[in-house]
Amino acid sequence: MVDFYPETGPYRSGFLDTGDGNRLSYEELGNPEGKPALVVHGGPGAGMPRRPTRAWDPQAYRVIRYDQRNCGRSTPHAGDLSADMALNTTQHLIDDIERLREHLGVERWLLAGASWGTTLALAYAQQHPERVSEMVLQSIMTSRPAEIEWLYRGAARFQPEAWERFRDGVPADQREGDLPAAYARLMEHPDRAVRVKAAAGWLAWEDAVISGEPNGVPGLYSAREEDAQLAFVRICSHIFGHGAWLTPNQLIDGAAKLAGIPAVLVHGRHDMGCPVQTAWELARAWPGARLHIVEDAGHAGSDAAGQLVRSAIEEFKNQR
Repeated sequence: MVDFYPETGPYRSGFLDTGDGNRLSYEELGNPEGKPALVVHGGPGAGMPRRPTRAWDPQAYRVIRYDQRNCGRSTPHAGDLSADMALNTTQHLIDDIERLREHLGVERWLLAGASWGTTLALAYAQQHPERVSEMVLQSIMTSRPAEIEWLYRGAARFQPEAWERFRDGVPADQREGDLPAAYARLMEHPDRAVRVKAAAGWLAWEDAVISGEPNGVPGLYSAREEDAQLAFVRICSHIFGHGAWLTPNQLIDGAAKLAGIPAVLVHGRHDMGCPVQTAWELARAWPGARLHIVEDAGHAGSDAAGQLVRSAIEEFKNQR
């Protein structure tokens, strides 16, 4: 059993200028001389956690958390239409991670992430494998077209009434097409009331998807203030409406590039948003990855899933 560590808050925080008008908010926790670890948040657009960390040994790790473009404390904020979504693509986000690594003087770091954070961590690691020491990934998502189609259309078979409300949130002539792209268009509407309504509809569907899971948390996605809702949905619909700018199966086909990077993958058997098949396929394609399928967990995880993540963090803390 791996116990939680005492609460550890940031010892340093700052902003990184990306050179194109964006500024990324970041913070560092733990030991400045410890093993570097980057936490890649989900969403996309959820922002980094604000609570103190208890999963990381504060004597062993230098934990780095940051807000991806246009969300959290990063500026400009996607809740404001002045934020240019053309500058928020998967490649921009990969380049931001590498820019942050250089800015902080990190040679190699452990990557930890969940959900969309696994997509971005995998995409970064496949471009920069020499910069990644280990990976700890939970609720695996590679943002393939089939995964996006499942989340925003296929899962309707389990929540038909909620999905119908989600579908009906876009104009009638767009309901049979790409729903994330249709929502992305609504999120660029000049009338804030239109954007607020669209964001609420999107988040209600996200809530419904996990509502029937073991340990599902009511209102998990919609329980955020209005500007954060707008940013989350604007970024999420924008990225998924473009297929995350990844070729089909790119991250699984490219898993061989990660050979030699130790990895622990943790996935809930009952994950309704990201079915376990993706985690299974990724583990089979990735030499050295260990997959744990957790029987009592969905996308929101469980105590058992959290324990496996903490055990992996403990395992890797002394590896250099």
